Amino acid sequence: MDEFLRRQEAIVALARSEGRDLTEDERQEFDTLQRKIDDARTARAGQPPEGEPGEPTEVTPAVRQQAIQEERVRTAEILGICQHFGLPPAEHIRSGATVDRVREDVIRHLQETGAPLNVSVQRDEADKYRSAAVDALLMRGGLTVEKPAPGATEMRHMSLRDLAIESLEREGETGLQRMSKDELFTMLSRQFFNPTAAFPAILDDAINKSYATGYQSVPATFDIWTSEGSLSDFKATKSDYLAGPAGDFKLVPEGGELKHDTPVDAKLPQRKLETYGRQFTMSRQAFINDDIGFLTTVPSRYAAAGRRTINKQVYSILFNNPAIYDGTPLFSTGHRNLIATGTDVNAEAIQRMYLLMQTQRDQFDEAITLTPAFLVVPVGYGFAVRTILGSPTINTPGNTQAVNPLYNAPLTVVEEGLLNSLAGNNAIPWFLVADKNQARSIQVDYLNGQKIPTIRRMETPGQLGFVWDIYHDWGVTVVDFRGIAKNPGVPLSINP
Repeated sequence: MDEFLRRQEAIVALARSEGRDLTEDERQEFDTLQRKIDDARTARAGQPPEGEPGEPTEVTPAVRQQAIQEERVRTAEILGICQHFGLPPAEHIRSGATVDRVREDVIRHLQETGAPLNVSVQRDEADKYRSAAVDALLMRGGLTVEKPAPGATEMRHMSLRDLAIESLEREGETGLQRMSKDELFTMLSRQFFNPTAAFPAILDDAINKSYATGYQSVPATFDIWTSEGSLSDFKATKSDYLAGPAGDFKLVPEGGELKHDTPVDAKLPQRKLETYGRQFTMSRQAFINDDIGFLTTVPSRYAAAGRRTINKQVYSILFNNPAIYDGTPLFSTGHRNLIATGTDVNAEAIQRMYLLMQTQRDQFDEAITLTPAFLVVPVGYGFAVRTILGSPTINTPGNTQAVNPLYNAPLTVVEEGLLNSLAGNNAIPWFLVADKNQARSIQVDYLNGQKIPTIRRMETPGQLGFVWDIYHDWGVTVVDFRGIAKNPGVPLSINP
């Protein structure tokens, strides 16, 4: 395997010294060498560790394919980093070093040699072409691109076949115009894990951009009033405690003794992440049919599905009222956050919920002051709520005008149709939520704070087409009951 690596390094070094990209023959030889390296590493992965007896571990096709994919990506990234900074890549590749380790070695090398750390990388023509092609695909698919890359407008008329041919011709392929769409698709499939191939990379970038745009535009309301957190792994949080207050000072009479005090802590609820995901394919038929809408419509649909999933989980907790970390239902008389008899949204009911929230006590039975900040209501109550909050006066029982105490109250009205859907023809609850900086109620945690799902292209045996995995890591947890109050509501009839 070492000789393969040395030959790869020689190929890259020659192209770098001449200031050019790899020729077609060099690229084919490089890819052939890479396949041999992949096969050698996969075969080695199936053997027991040195010095340990035992039969070789069976390597399944899926494990083999995953190992090949990861090794190709690692090798390509290391080659790119080392080529840019003029460092030999063979030793890093041969030793199995991670990309992060290589970056650390590069920084250490620059520090030791006194080279400047602020390195400006000029985008080559291939990068400019890919950017233009991505924006052209998005615009042709109906998405708005605020600042299209230079050349994108001129390329927006191109079909997938035209784009594939131009991408391949830029890489040295010839005779493509005579190929059928099916033959062209077969050629593209062979480029699936080629790190320098343009067409798969263009599809990746277009799908990621359209997905991120779709995710941000999904009409979900959970993140308006819930708190947001970050966890670094999938283990349930443990040993998290809230420090209790120190005891009040006691009067010490002359000659008296000071009383010892031991502060009390309260355990916080556990939080845990889960992984959610789907997989979709740009099929051979979609390519042949020039289904450009696939790049925008399908990813956007999955974006909507992911964000709606979190939204549904949050509002299902509010509606179903499960037992939480202390074994008691979230909304209960014991938690002092539940109106016993449901009503519609009116000034008197809102004031009663204010009173519940503002007379809450913390984990140590100390009085706390909470500021209501959000009124979460089903669709159909928004007009009534805004009338209540926007009217300076109200009618009294004696039909006289009086000051409206809720006039201009600092409440954000959140209307959520999912509450209507969950309730059907039954009573629809509504909720008062405190300022998130004063008291959390429901918290949505993300792995390392990443709110946008991850998309990666995969190769699935037996699947005709380009396959993408979409996955996202999050967890929804009730972290405190004090920052939210519930009115069970009444049936709401909305007649067209």
